[in-house]
Amino acid sequence: MKYRHSFHAGNFADVHKHVTLLALISALRRKDKGFLYLETHAGRGAYDISTPTADAAAGIGRLARSSPAAPEIRAYMDLLAQVRAQVGQSRLYPGSPLVALAAQRPQDRAVLIELQGSEVNALQHAVADYAKARVGPILQAQIERGDGYARLRAWLPPPERRGLTFIDPPYEQTSEDFGAVTKAFADGLRRFPTGVMAAWYPIKDERSTSTWQQACAHALNVPVLVSELWLFAPDSRVALNGSGILIANPPHQILEGMQAWLPQLTTALSDAPAAGSRALMLPGPAR
Repeated sequence: MKYRHSFHAGNFADVHKHVTLLALISALRRKDKGFLYLETHAGRGAYDISTPTADAAAGIGRLARSSPAAPEIRAYMDLLAQVRAQVGQSRLYPGSPLVALAAQRPQDRAVLIELQGSEVNALQHAVADYAKARVGPILQAQIERGDGYARLRAWLPPPERRGLTFIDPPYEQTSEDFGAVTKAFADGLRRFPTGVMAAWYPIKDERSTSTWQQACAHALNVPVLVSELWLFAPDSRVALNGSGILIANPPHQILEGMQAWLPQLTTALSDAPAAGSRALMLPGPAR
């Protein structure tokens, strides 16, 4: 499976991903001490969805027409409206780099890594445009072209000793990418055992996804949380059945909050009988 962010910007998987990411960042913000946000596959940072697409209409478009009560979802919608207002683009869809930067405090910083040259150029422009329009403290953001997996070694552990690493590869070869994510988690946690690490993944075949999750959880000596949202049966043959995020060292009470807002998000995005969600801790050697 090849998942291209620019073709699917604003779809249900992006919405699930970005609500979850903001919830993780908000949990880290409960403490005054700053933290590093490190993204290994940053992409272009922002997307223009002024030309309607079915993916965006069924994702962020549908969420915008609903009214979930969960504060995590409302916080995401408020951030989206704020970013759009600041840059003066009502149809801008911020990717994960801009979501993280919009939530950044003066004591926090971000490192955004991307391998593809054209994506790096677009990311630089997106961050620069947002930095100029932003109301608030000066952004602490560094953009780097390189292999995000390899660059983990250079950036972990951060001097702040607090951080969130986000991994979001294109999954051109799903099974190989699953293995690469497991290795990145193991390498990152070996260098920074207390850091929070999160990885997005597509749900296509429930059996292979479950096998990978269990292997990953047993390979890591830390708590591992899974958050999943699907619109189609997890083992059907559509292009993308669902969206998943694997979180190592999840912040305190993030699971309880997720179990409350994830069903609301699912209902907002789909009323199909096959749609569903789950958030749970995986069994492993540390649990």
